[in-house]
Amino acid sequence: MTEQAIATALACLLAHLLADFVFQTNAMVAAKRKPQILLLHGVIVFAATALALGGSLLPVGLLALAHVGVDAVKTYAVPEQHRERLWPYLTDQAAHLATIAVFTLYAPEAFASGLWAAQSTTLIPPALFLAGLITATLAGGPAVGGLMLPHKAQAQPDGLENAGRVIGLLERALIFLMVMIGEPTGIGFLIAAKSILRFDTVKKNQKISEYVIIGTLASFGWALIVAFATLAAMNSL
Repeated sequence: MTEQAIATALACLLAHLLADFVFQTNAMVAAKRKPQILLLHGVIVFAATALALGGSLLPVGLLALAHVGVDAVKTYAVPEQHRERLWPYLTDQAAHLATIAVFTLYAPEAFASGLWAAQSTTLIPPALFLAGLITATLAGGPAVGGLMLPHKAQAQPDGLENAGRVIGLLERALIFLMVMIGEPTGIGFLIAAKSILRFDTVKKNQKISEYVIIGTLASFGWALIVAFATLAAMNSL
């Protein structure tokens, strides 16, 4: 793949991550069956991608339409009780990545013909880092949540509302940053600290203990895979 195609793909990927995980609120996700909300999300995808590429409005419009189409399939075709499970989430994201790949094949020079072409060498490393950080933290939440959903009702620990989500975000962010700065050994201390803090809660209930262990390992595993993949990509540039 040429440097121009890499820049185009990375710009589209970053725009997708921003549109899906930063600019899309929980309220928008919950109300996505409403056509106006789905359309609004498409507009956000269009704006984020056009800004990331610095132009190429017609191809970007086609990519935004494809994004809305993928989201519509998930929203209307997947039964509501399964929509938050792991397989619809991974399938949805894989479909979005496939549309980005097709877009890159169709318009590999989209970034090179945009406003930021002259700064591509400077912009690619921070864009790759940001894409990895969003994937490790915000994109990891629905993946871990979908994996744990079948067990949630049986072993939900008492605690602050949304505390588990915040803890997951923070631990995945710390893991990602430790790997990126070359200090992965610090992850062991993070595991030890979480084990100590959770000890009194999990020792009283085997289901909660197993729930916490599976969720923690899934969260750590996701962050580690994304972090090392991002590091490898940055080293190859």
